Amino acid sequence: MPERRFRRALLPGAVLAAAVATAPPAAAQGRPATGPAAWSPDRPARILVGFAAGGTGDLIARTVAEMAAPRLGQPVLVENRAGANGMIAAEAAARAAPDGLTMLMCPTGNMTILPELPGARLPVDVRAELAPVANVALSTYGMVVGAGAPWRSAAEFIEAARARPGALTFASVGTGSAQHLAGERLRRAAGIELLHVAYRGASLAAVDLIALRADAMITNLGDVARQVKGGELRLLALGDSAGHPLFPDAPKLSDTLPGFEVTSWLGLCGPRGLPPGAVAAWSRATLDGLAAPAIAQRLMENGLRPLPEGPDDFAARIARDRAAWGEVIRAAGIKAE
Repeated sequence: MPERRFRRALLPGAVLAAAVATAPPAAAQGRPATGPAAWSPDRPARILVGFAAGGTGDLIARTVAEMAAPRLGQPVLVENRAGANGMIAAEAAARAAPDGLTMLMCPTGNMTILPELPGARLPVDVRAELAPVANVALSTYGMVVGAGAPWRSAAEFIEAARARPGALTFASVGTGSAQHLAGERLRRAAGIELLHVAYRGASLAAVDLIALRADAMITNLGDVARQVKGGELRLLALGDSAGHPLFPDAPKLSDTLPGFEVTSWLGLCGPRGLPPGAVAAWSRATLDGLAAPAIAQRLMENGLRPLPEGPDDFAARIARDRAAWGEVIRAAGIKAE
């Protein structure tokens, strides 16, 4: 297959916003950590997010901050440093002192896709400079089209694409994004040709889907759930064969394309060299917090599910997914320019 070239879409310049998680009770201030390598922060900690406030990554970061603050005995701030497909925040986290006070909300794209994208000039070697601490949430993906589009199922869309090779479009939030690779995976699995159109955000892509200026997108449910429930977008299928309680009757892409799965995740990472006690404290705070029914409900309402994994399991998932996405990138001949 001839090599296909795309231009990377960068997000707008860095925007900094800060929010303080619910402050722990006075009795909890300075509460010592426990365990063989006890660690307890002596001042507020922070979680960096590579995307603007209001998105899925921001929601999860604020949820982690809320869970961690009472358990760490200090407030936890959330700082939004949007730009460069999340790599501005990743670089800031990698360059931070490895004292346990700076964490990063690390998504699938930063940790597994961009590092495999030929030609991408990344300021950080995520494998060498960032350490997995805990996974937090699994993001279910859905294939959506505008409510006025003619297709009522994924099978109908695929048949239309086969009848008109290269005429139908799929939207993403930028070259090398999980949405882009999901579309490429669909193209390969179904044996169809689609035209990729990159947007600067899922909300902008959704506007064009609703206006029928774009044909389809596979993206986080949290990005489109409101428009689907409001009747502006039509959910053709879910990318997770396990389904999702937010749309219990939705078909799965695996019904049409056996074995087809597309999900992503968002976890917590820190700079390499963190004290073992800090890794243990953040991981424990995150995993304990995810056990709360109210947290699970909040995630579910935003198209997510708890994905509690400690450092070792999270590292293994990153390695597996990096290999899988790298295969998709190489097969599609995708390059950043």
